[in-house]
Amino acid sequence: MKAYDEDREYDLIDPKTKEVKGRLSAKAVFDEIAEAAWRTGDPGLIFIDRINNGTPNPIPGLGPIESTNPCGEQPLYPYDSCNLGSIFLNNFVKKVGEKYEVDWERLKTISKLSTRFLDDVIDMNPYPMAEIRKTSLATRRIGLGVGGWADMLCLLGIPYDSEEAIALAEKVMKTIYDSAVSESQKLAATRGAFPLFSKSVYKKGIKRRNSTITTIAPTGSISIIAGASSGIEPLFAIAFQHIVKDRSLDRTLSFINPIFEQIAKERGFWTEELKEKIAKEGVVKDIAEVPEDIRRAFATAHEIHHDWHIKHQAAFQKYT
Repeated sequence: MKAYDEDREYDLIDPKTKEVKGRLSAKAVFDEIAEAAWRTGDPGLIFIDRINNGTPNPIPGLGPIESTNPCGEQPLYPYDSCNLGSIFLNNFVKKVGEKYEVDWERLKTISKLSTRFLDDVIDMNPYPMAEIRKTSLATRRIGLGVGGWADMLCLLGIPYDSEEAIALAEKVMKTIYDSAVSESQKLAATRGAFPLFSKSVYKKGIKRRNSTITTIAPTGSISIIAGASSGIEPLFAIAFQHIVKDRSLDRTLSFINPIFEQIAKERGFWTEELKEKIAKEGVVKDIAEVPEDIRRAFATAHEIHHDWHIKHQAAFQKYT
């Protein structure tokens, strides 16, 4: 990245011999990475040195970490496994009078329960290989994350691209992290710390049951099952169509974001005409019948500057 900033070449180093084997233009390589990622979703870009110098590598003696799982959120040791679960934040918004608020106490309770649940999975899970079982039991790695973040913001009427959203992101993830770490420490007191605790980066602190505790996965599949927005991303669309066309069926089903429909009905501007208009447009930014504050709160991914995606990731990553 320094070479990119300075528009110069950088060394290609053989990872086995540590010898310089060639040089390339940093800008040319980075452009190729960006182009391919835009075109196909691959490759992701990860800074493995940052991973190995921080808590993603909790037991350095097992490392260095060389790679992650396919989605990139979970750095893993050889024969390691990712044991992930996500709290869908849309379920932690309560209505108080005419306003919606975050249910902080319930979020704390479920964060603790989820930590205990994920720790239990380690013992109950059938492992495909003895080596994977050995590593998983030695590290007791868990990854508690979130989904439904955009839905939570929509219910609260907070635009994704706002400093208010960033501040709330930090508070939400800190709440989950503090609760989960506290529960892991409580589990360590009753069940014992993870076996490699004495060789970990935490060895001088309070014993904990798990070598890693929080992770934010994309939640691509489980968000569909949960009927919620995925991970910490903004909404992709307010409406979309499911089209099936074959010899026996020609059907188009229109889906409207249920939170938008809920808010629209509560605010009194929901009509069948509006539903058809949104189904056609997919977004609400140019629909005059929708109040401006609602249009702001329900801005979709392509309407939001990419800097805000990065700001959200940075906010959540402080406690991950």
